[in-house]
Amino acid sequence: RSTRGRPERAGPSATPTAVAVVVELSAVIVAIRERRPHVLMVERDGRPALPSGTLDPALDRTLDRAMARWGIQLTGVPLGFVEQLYTFGDIDRDPHAAAGERRLSIAYLAFVQDMATPSDTSNARWIDMYSLVPWEDRRAEVSPSATDEIRSAITAWYDRGASVKEKAARLERADLCWSIAGAGWDPVRSLERYECLFEAGLLPESGGSAKDQEVWGTPAALDHRRILASALGRARGKLTYRPVVFELMPATFTLFALQHVVEALVGVTLHKQNFRRLVENAGLVEGTGSRSDDTGGRPAELFRFRREVLRERPAPGMHLPGRR
Repeated sequence: RSTRGRPERAGPSATPTAVAVVVELSAVIVAIRERRPHVLMVERDGRPALPSGTLDPALDRTLDRAMARWGIQLTGVPLGFVEQLYTFGDIDRDPHAAAGERRLSIAYLAFVQDMATPSDTSNARWIDMYSLVPWEDRRAEVSPSATDEIRSAITAWYDRGASVKEKAARLERADLCWSIAGAGWDPVRSLERYECLFEAGLLPESGGSAKDQEVWGTPAALDHRRILASALGRARGKLTYRPVVFELMPATFTLFALQHVVEALVGVTLHKQNFRRLVENAGLVEGTGSRSDDTGGRPAELFRFRREVLRERPAPGMHLPGRR
């Protein structure tokens, strides 16, 4: 991942120092409820943190199996889609590391269909993901004043560049991430947006002061908001070439319910008829012949994921706004 904006460290010394490497698994476990994405979190040093666990060498043949087993223990339900994100290992990422100790976190993204009550021993709870990264929710309910405040802060950041070249590079990044100079909003650039805020010193994780959490989000432990931003970008990108959204859906659903889940994950509002046409033309769903009476109005047709699409083309996904 990006390390832009961080001070360069001196090269290796003539006498190598012994380093103890500590490896943990961190989980970004996502579920959707009431049109909001939620992530399972615990408390660490008074801040929300991603749940983390260790590998059982005698039980876990692979890291992926360890994550699947451990996720079930936390949520009480089987994980659907599970994928390794990145290994996060900046030398200064954990202030509690002992002298001569390097702490690495292998992060995973996982989806569950139901927000099950976490086990009593896990100290975990579901948190609205956008309370941590509120700038990623671009739907109509987002406050325009919050958007303006972020744009103003980012504009001031690129204007502080030390040279014309640096200012131009920052402006390009600001435009691609935040649409400062006319570029379209790209939902997948969530990690890059976090990196801009971090580099600009606008977040407590990068030395910034505590600010309005409706604008800047709830601070998280260690670098866990960076991990969360990475996971969000990965999930959004996956939608364009893999039908992972159906890991968040029940066996049958209305197209309107499917649209709400996609909107929650992507953070943008979609046109109802265009979305329906997109999903049906892509061959992602098929009708069941049944209807739902839980829509609050006229009964709506129930659909299911059409698994044949996995054999018909190599990248069965859907178009996202802002993506070419």
